[in-house]
Parts: sequence; structure tokens; C-alpha cells
Amino acid sequence: MRSSLFSVLFAALLGAAAARAATAPQIAAYYDGGMPVADIPAGELDTIFYAFGEPDAGDVCEAPTAAQLRTFGELRRLRRLHPGLRLLVSIGGWDAAPQYSDIALTAASRAKFARSCIRLFIVQQRFDGLDIDWEFPVRGGMNKSRPQDRADATALVRELRMRLDALGRRTHRHYLLTVATPAGTWQRGGAYSVSESYDLAALVPYVDWLNVMTYDMNSVYSPYSGFNAPMRADPRDPAPEPERARDNLVGAVRYYEAHGVPAGKIMLGVAFYGRGFTGVSGRHAGLYSRFTGGFPETAWKIIESRMLTNPHWVRHWSATAEAPWLYNAGRHIFFTYDDPRSMAIKAAFARRERLRGVMIWVLGEDDARGSLLNALVSHLAPARPCS
Repeated sequence: MRSSLFSVLFAALLGAAAARAATAPQIAAYYDGGMPVADIPAGELDTIFYAFGEPDAGDVCEAPTAAQLRTFGELRRLRRLHPGLRLLVSIGGWDAAPQYSDIALTAASRAKFARSCIRLFIVQQRFDGLDIDWEFPVRGGMNKSRPQDRADATALVRELRMRLDALGRRTHRHYLLTVATPAGTWQRGGAYSVSESYDLAALVPYVDWLNVMTYDMNSVYSPYSGFNAPMRADPRDPAPEPERARDNLVGAVRYYEAHGVPAGKIMLGVAFYGRGFTGVSGRHAGLYSRFTGGFPETAWKIIESRMLTNPHWVRHWSATAEAPWLYNAGRHIFFTYDDPRSMAIKAAFARRERLRGVMIWVLGEDDARGSLLNALVSHLAPARPCS
């Protein structure tokens, strides 16, 4: 009796520990080849998304190239060294998915696409799941679109979930399915709403989580210079409503929750890069100014080593955005980015709000010390060991 009771209690403790692990904040990151696979800090990550697999014009997933196959092999070796690490392939991207509207259009095309992607990446390459990155259904991106894309996107995700589950029943495991979804309202063509592209509540039953791109809140599509990933709305921001209220991390999370997405299925996106605006006014050190063009995206490791060490770039801090910016008065450039301080604030927010965790775009842009990742690790889950 005592032994039996002990076994029951031990099993209960294991179950409780497993439940805590399942709900603990996680760190996921996209990998686009910007660093050697061997240098990926896998010990700090729960999930790696390979970016990108491509949807082909024939309503199928494009077969991997020889170079991709080598990378997939290296990622699998990395997974063997780090049990618990999950590998997903992300299919699409900003300018690489012009066929999604056609792929999702009919039941036959959706089934053909799902079968091909699962065969190529799950069965043959042994990925743990798929990430769909369609930017964006209906409107807002560079890709072909139709008014029915919103419903078709849900149908495509449902088809993938059904086929992944069917495979899982045969292999006795669960395959992950995630979707990369936008947050910023300034997209190609003007003001934009994510709910015009996605029926968020309808997606929830089929996905493990949504990779919410809570960055790119301001870009060359915006009317004024502004922060790439501010924490909160600033009443001084001249952008109109409702864009001003939504183009920040708190506003975006509240929007997703109000549209039926539970906190546990929101992966908060963070950017390991910055971007700028040229031709800005010197008033407010370039912030909330009309501009003439964009300054290229720049990795944090370059910002730290070349810009923060250059006296022509003067650092400022916003108490509202809880983020830094740089102003180059001689060149009239406003530059927005995240640093370890602002990353820590974002991680603490994700933990406090009980979100799924944080998602990084993109590996390879941190500095050699891993300053941004370390800030996330230490503030997302303080008890988590750092390597």
C-alpha cells in the first residue's frame, strides 16, 4: 500500500512538473542562415524556425535545395545535443509567398499543399512542425490577394492541422503548427488591420500558438518617424487613431486577446535589429517627424559596435515607449532599435501577462556576448539557468 501510494504521489508530482514546464514562458527564434548552425545558442531556446521553406507555383511546397538539406542535417544534430529543442520550418515570408492566395483557394489545392509540405519537411526531414508565414491575406503585403483570403487562410490552417494530427496518430506524437501574424497597422498601401486578414478566433483551435510580429510598428509606410517596437501608446504621437493606440506591444496584445486569442497562444515578437528614417526634423531629436526616406535595417551587433561608439549618433530614451533611439543631427536621421534594457522590459511584460513567451527575429544579429538573448532569458524566466 505504501509503495503504491508513493507511486501515485510521484506520478502526480511528475504531472505537475510537466504542466508547469508546458506553461512556462518560452523562447522561440527564427533562423535564416545568418550564423553557423553550430553557433546557435540552442541551450537558451525552446524552438527554432528555419526561414524559409517556399510555396511553389504548383500549389505545393518547393523541394529543399542541396544547401538547405545540409542545413537541415546540421539542425537535427543540434537538436540531438539539446533534447527538448523543437525544429519547425517556416513557409513563406514577406516577399516569398506570392502563391498563397492560389494555394488556399480550393479544398483540392489546400490538400495538395498540406500533403507536400508534410511529406517534404515532417516525414522526410523530421521537423517537429510547420509555421505558416503568409504576409498577408486580403491586403497589406506584397503578395497576390483576394477578398476571400481571410476565410481561405483559416481553411488552409485547418487542413494542415487535420493532416498533422492524422500523422501524429500514426507516429504517436504531436506535431506543432504555428502562424506568423502581424501587429503593426502601417503596412503596404496604408492603414491596415490584422483582423481584415485573419479570423484570429477561428485560427485558435488549430494552432499551438501565433508568432505575433510585434515589431515593424513604424516603417517607411508610416506617416511619421516612430519606434519600431514601443511598449505603449504615446499621446504625443501624431499618428491618427486607432493606429496610434494599436502600434505598440501592449495595444497589440490587448487587440489579439479582444479578438479571441488567449494569452497562452501569443508569442510576443522581438526584433534583434533597428531601422531609421532620413530627412527628419531636429525637433524632438527626430522623433514623430515627417521624413523623406528609410534608413536600412541594421543588426544589433552593428548598432552596438559602430553606432553607439560614434559620437554623431546621440542616444535618447523614451519613458513611454520604454525604448532607446538615436539621432544623427548632421545627417537628419532618426534610428529606432532595442537594447538589453528594453528587451528586459519586453520579457518581463510577456512573463507578467502569462504569454506563451517571446519570438526572436532573427538569430545572427545579436552581439558576440548574446546581450539581447541574455536579457530575455534572465527576465522572461528568472529561475531558468543561463549558459
